Amino acid sequence: MASSSSSLLGLAASLALLSLFTPSSCFDPTAISYNDSKVALSWQSGSATWYGAPTGAGPDDNGGGCGFKNVNLPPFSAMTSCGNHNLFKGGKGCGSCYYIKCLGHPACSGKPSHITITDLCDGGICLDAPFHFDMSGIAFGSMSYPGRSNELRHAGRLAVEFARVPCQYPGRTISFHVEQGSNPNYFAVLIEYEDGEGDLNQVEIMESRSRNWVTMRESWGAIYRLDTSRPLNAPFSIRLTDDKNRKLVARNVIPANWRPNTVYRSVVQYS
Repeated sequence: MASSSSSLLGLAASLALLSLFTPSSCFDPTAISYNDSKVALSWQSGSATWYGAPTGAGPDDNGGGCGFKNVNLPPFSAMTSCGNHNLFKGGKGCGSCYYIKCLGHPACSGKPSHITITDLCDGGICLDAPFHFDMSGIAFGSMSYPGRSNELRHAGRLAVEFARVPCQYPGRTISFHVEQGSNPNYFAVLIEYEDGEGDLNQVEIMESRSRNWVTMRESWGAIYRLDTSRPLNAPFSIRLTDDKNRKLVARNVIPANWRPNTVYRSVVQYS
């Protein structure tokens, strides 16, 4: 009987201890999704400001110079930033992910926030530093201790440290948004949700009943386009090449009955 009681007491103690380490299931849009526990990050110095509504995603239309839509919603969840020219990279920096943490203010927590470049800052304060982030109000405030985000936003320009990290979009594959205005002789597509940290070096398209890949031209931001003198034959396959020369083919991702202003999701991902 004593042995049985000891076993029950031991089990209860174990369960109590385990409960201390059970993670919460609550969603936190500012949480860092990238696991850097085994990666030595290369931190650099920069500066940061914020714009738009204090609890907004930055631009009034929840878009930006990369062409992304609804950056206030998941997976971006308003954790976004404009980058100056050294971060935007003529559009090739669109969708790049960073850790960023602020320095030198009592409200700075020292904990890095995970942000994505979705827009360009090309004037004023963004020109007088090698690396400058003009962040959404939510992203800027996320660098503070809990309850002190407004205090941090009132601080103005801050010194920051930042590090490039791979993007991760769990449960999502690469998506292609056919842009408004596309037609049989003009095809423009926004490319979204690529895992990893490689920038796209080339985007190619293959028509139906063809074996030839045709290079698309970077239009602006993360949008690529093809202009032709004859109607294009769908469905289209799209091939992506990143800066590490990794190629990914989304076979027949754009259907024969494609329509402008429509998102087509592939079954491929850099992971």
